[in-house]
Amino acid sequence: MKDYFASDALPASAAVHAVPRLVLDTNIVLDCLHFRDAAALPLWQALGSGRCRCFADDYALAELRRVLAYPEFRLDAVRQEAIWAQYSQLAEPFEVRRFCRKLPRCRDPDDQPFLVLAAAGAADFLVSKDRALLEMNRRGGLGFAIVTPAAACRRLVLDAAAP
Repeated sequence: MKDYFASDALPASAAVHAVPRLVLDTNIVLDCLHFRDAAALPLWQALGSGRCRCFADDYALAELRRVLAYPEFRLDAVRQEAIWAQYSQLAEPFEVRRFCRKLPRCRDPDDQPFLVLAAAGAADFLVSKDRALLEMNRRGGLGFAIVTPAAACRRLVLDAAAP
C-alpha cells in the first residue's frame, strides 16, 4: 500500500479552479448512482455536464468495487459492474505519486486515501457525509474543503431541484 502518511510538507493551494475539482468519497458515489439521493444528484449532473470534474485513483475505484458487493445493497453482479463502470468512466483517473505533504490522520484509516487524493489532486472539495472527515475540515489548513453534498451544491451554485 502507498504511504499515505508521508511527512515532508509542501505548501497547500487553496485556490478554487475555473472548473471545480472534486473528490467524492464512496458513500457519495453510492448516493448518486445507487440510492439516487436528491441531495447528491445535482453534483452528478454537474459532473456529467462538465461544470465540475472529479478524480479517482486506484484505491477509490477498488473501494467502490468492494463496497458494491456488500450483501446489504442487494446488487447483482451486473448492477455492480454498471455502477462501477458509470463512475469509472466519469471520474478522471489520477495517480498519487510520491505524495509528501503532511496531512492529519483520519480516525478511519479507510478515509485517509481520500484526503491524500484530494490534496494531491489539488481538489477544491472532498465531498463526504462522514463525520470524522467533516470534523477534520474544521481544523483548516488542508488546502481544500470537506463538505457534504448539500454544502457542495450551495458553494457550486447547483440547483438541488434540477431534474
